[in-house]
Amino acid sequence: MAKSLKQKLTANELTLGGWIMIGHPAVAEIMARAGFDWVAIDLEHSAMTTQQAEDIIRAAEAGGKPALVRLTNNDENLIKRVMDSGAAGIIVPMIKTAADAKAAVAAMHYPPRGIRGVGLARAQKYGADFEGYKNWLEKESVCIVQIEHIDAVKNARAILSVDGVDGYVLGPYDLSASMGKPGDFKNPEFLKALDDVQKIGDELRKPGGLHIVEPDEKKLQDAIAKGQKFIAYGIDTRIIDTVARSAVALAKGKS
Repeated sequence: MAKSLKQKLTANELTLGGWIMIGHPAVAEIMARAGFDWVAIDLEHSAMTTQQAEDIIRAAEAGGKPALVRLTNNDENLIKRVMDSGAAGIIVPMIKTAADAKAAVAAMHYPPRGIRGVGLARAQKYGADFEGYKNWLEKESVCIVQIEHIDAVKNARAILSVDGVDGYVLGPYDLSASMGKPGDFKNPEFLKALDDVQKIGDELRKPGGLHIVEPDEKKLQDAIAKGQKFIAYGIDTRIIDTVARSAVALAKGKS
């Protein structure tokens, strides 16, 4: 039997995810069937609604892959809604402290472990299998934190030690900005911050990595060579744009 995403993360195995910003289920199903290990539905930087997110979760499942939802913020009510919609887990932006991480985990889980209110929605098969969902939630749900502020770097060990945090994503743009060096990705202090987080993650066996926005094979291989294990590769919009431009250039003889 194939390993679940949770099992792969626990085993610190490499996983590759596709990033979705287009609010149409077909995109998620295509990306899932393309072979990504997971897909991420981006609510933070898109115009998607929670209803669209639920439809996209369905489509990803039809393609045989789990869907994580990148939240707008660490909001317990939004976490409850996307988990009730059937998300396999959450990606939580701007986690700065262990307390932030604990709050996200608590919002995913029912009492006594957490604070999530009990509802009967899609995730619970509309009430037909609450017990089954409760067991799945405890064993298989995924919480990924985004480390994208210098305060988070300073608190990385405490954040990644939180029970229920399964991995992390580094946010280079926000992190560099929080250091007063926006977009300066070659700055030695910035590079050291990235290395410091990865060393802690490796020590704690919490997989992490960067979001490689442009589909670039060399950047992907470099990330894998550095030991990154949880890698978001490309965005649906950028994949379409880069492939379309390449195809048009080739057709017009400009390649």
